Amino acid sequence: FFIVESLVEVMALLARHGKRLPKPERIVREKTSVEARMNATNQALQPHAGGIIENWSNAIPGEIRDDQGISTHNPDTDVFMKYHLAGAYDSNIALLLTTGETRMDSYQRLAEILRRTELRGKDLATNLEFHYGLVHWFIGNGINARPSTRFIVPYLTLVGLLKEQANQLDLDYAYGEIRQRYLDENSDQAAEWAAVLDAKKLLFTRPLERLFAEPHYMSGWLSINKKALQMTDNGVQWLENPILLLDRLYHYLNMDYETGKPARYMIWDHDAEILSDAVSFYKALEEKLATQDFTAIEQAIAGDAPQGISSEEWASVRSAHAGYMAGTELLAILAHIASTTGFFDLAVQPDLSIDIPERLTDDALQKRMAKVLVPPPVAKSDEILAASGGMFYPREAPGMDVFVNEGDHFEAGDTLYIVEVMKMFNKVVAPFSGTIEKVLIDGDGVIIKKGQPLFKVNPDEKIEVVTPEQIAAERRAATDGFLKHIA
Repeated sequence: FFIVESLVEVMALLARHGKRLPKPERIVREKTSVEARMNATNQALQPHAGGIIENWSNAIPGEIRDDQGISTHNPDTDVFMKYHLAGAYDSNIALLLTTGETRMDSYQRLAEILRRTELRGKDLATNLEFHYGLVHWFIGNGINARPSTRFIVPYLTLVGLLKEQANQLDLDYAYGEIRQRYLDENSDQAAEWAAVLDAKKLLFTRPLERLFAEPHYMSGWLSINKKALQMTDNGVQWLENPILLLDRLYHYLNMDYETGKPARYMIWDHDAEILSDAVSFYKALEEKLATQDFTAIEQAIAGDAPQGISSEEWASVRSAHAGYMAGTELLAILAHIASTTGFFDLAVQPDLSIDIPERLTDDALQKRMAKVLVPPPVAKSDEILAASGGMFYPREAPGMDVFVNEGDHFEAGDTLYIVEVMKMFNKVVAPFSGTIEKVLIDGDGVIIKKGQPLFKVNPDEKIEVVTPEQIAAERRAATDGFLKHIA
């Protein structure tokens, strides 16, 4: 016998020797595999053409990447060669695959590949974040789930609800209110507590800001940490140590401290020092108390000193615990968002089907959440901008009349133009009623960019502009609702 590891070699041998070869037997190298198809799409999985990939991290061990040569480096300089995703034919960029001994093993390996994949560029949008969140949703809810074709749009709608709720909350304001509570409750040591909480503010807010900006990441994080805490009438009850959760969150976001890595993309050095000290403290405490159960640890800290520890040492442990826990209440804002949106209502059933709440199938809600995930370009009140890049067509088909001419009146919902993106033709409708004063694009099949002015219009009704002060006041009011739950 002999072993052949290349499919091409097998084909050559069969072509040359045919039936003279012994009957082949397959040797299974890995029992499972999983694949993520990376496409040029936005957060709502709508095609997004025209972006330029300026940097793509190298494949990691265990990653099988079929990127059609896109992530090739210059053979002489080893510099990444920029790639323009024109999108004239297909939105697919690459296939990311991996294998494993078990199904869970392959999912976790894919999660690690997606975590460490860095893709940056100009006007670039891909479904990388979607895959990262979805893989963790399945890890948290059941990797053997059997989703139907009805699953993705309701799932995206739910992620949009996460984003909408996050947009209504003010992290800086919330942390400031939590800080003030500590100062009010410890007025005799206000200066010391202020110094502690001020030093830790960005340690908490930076990763949360990243989750708020990437709702797909928030979906994945909530899914794998759904049992981390409970919101009760008495406030927050942590079932897992929030400091260890925070440490895992930085890792989940690929924000671990690494020498030479740009500070923008990782935990800052002084925050890393605080977090490292806190993690070391609790690891030592777990070993001393012979338990990793955080509820049991908190109960032990509230009681008398254990055998072998003096009262003075135990008082220092209590003080350190209080200092490290200060400010962790802010992390509960994620549980508040999950509760407010009914995030965990989308669940895997015992028969492995997925229970889709009826509200997530509402067409109007689905369309509204798609706009939350991908907000339309900010336009002046007298213009309509391109919602996406692509090919502009002012008519249904060659020879037919254009949808609108200068001087025409249109109603909200009327078709204004068609944009073709990666073989998909999308009718774009008017968001309000008005009159076309000037058509700014001349011809059929003209390439347009997202945010480009297409029409000058005179709206029927004056558009009410919400001031930044009104928005800030609304966000503070919504944040107060969260703060009441953790009082």
